[in-house]
Amino acid sequence: MQESVDFKSGYSEVNGLSMYYEIYGTGKPLVLIHGGGSNIQTTFGNIIPKLAKHRQIIAMDLQAHGRTNDRNANLSFEQDADDVATLCKNLDITKADFLGFSNGGQTTIELALRHPELINKIIIASAFYKLNAVVPQFWDGFNHATQNDMLQVLREAYLKVTNNDEAGLLNMFNRDVQRMKTFKGWTDEQMKLIKAPALVINGSHDISTPEHAVEMYRVIPDSELAIFPGGHGAYLGAIETLENGNWSPFNAIHLIEEFLDK
Repeated sequence: MQESVDFKSGYSEVNGLSMYYEIYGTGKPLVLIHGGGSNIQTTFGNIIPKLAKHRQIIAMDLQAHGRTNDRNANLSFEQDADDVATLCKNLDITKADFLGFSNGGQTTIELALRHPELINKIIIASAFYKLNAVVPQFWDGFNHATQNDMLQVLREAYLKVTNNDEAGLLNMFNRDVQRMKTFKGWTDEQMKLIKAPALVINGSHDISTPEHAVEMYRVIPDSELAIFPGGHGAYLGAIETLENGNWSPFNAIHLIEEFLDK
């Protein structure tokens, strides 16, 4: 059961989208960027009440996800980064910290490269920048993926916030699969261009290997590294990894806040 906390929500006109967002708490802004097939609540619903005690939290549903509509264009991390930057501008946020999980972590990489003026610090959580960060079977799976392969908890979460929009669910799935089928990643040279202080986080049994997280930590010039026990996003309380809905946050909250407060 996710802890309830007061927030305000709305829609913002963002590069042709009507983007849904939520704002929690007060103080220094931290922007949260969810993973593929997810929305604000599925990725961050458990951790937002903890983080919002000491800072302002801004979170959004990205293109074709959750309560945000689609546009006539494939998903890309570049476009997601531009969308997040535009939302920040619309909300009068001139500089913030950013935490991106999974595909949101890849969007955060693009944000750091495309909009460095907007960024104070970044946290790249359970994301990867190279194709060889995951086993070959991971990529093969996208060639014959169907909607039935989508995790039931994510399917239910999408339908819950969209009034059971089955067509939208299929569209989101297809958009996410297409993006991963064409994923090229980033070179070490590109990653070395990231100037913002970065915290790289991975699970010990994540989609990408701990070894790749170490590699990312070594290539980003000003970075730190944390490996937590568990699977994809377990340390954040992402619902797709929780066992029976239970979350043991370990010291993830403390570590994240310590990094941001330095």
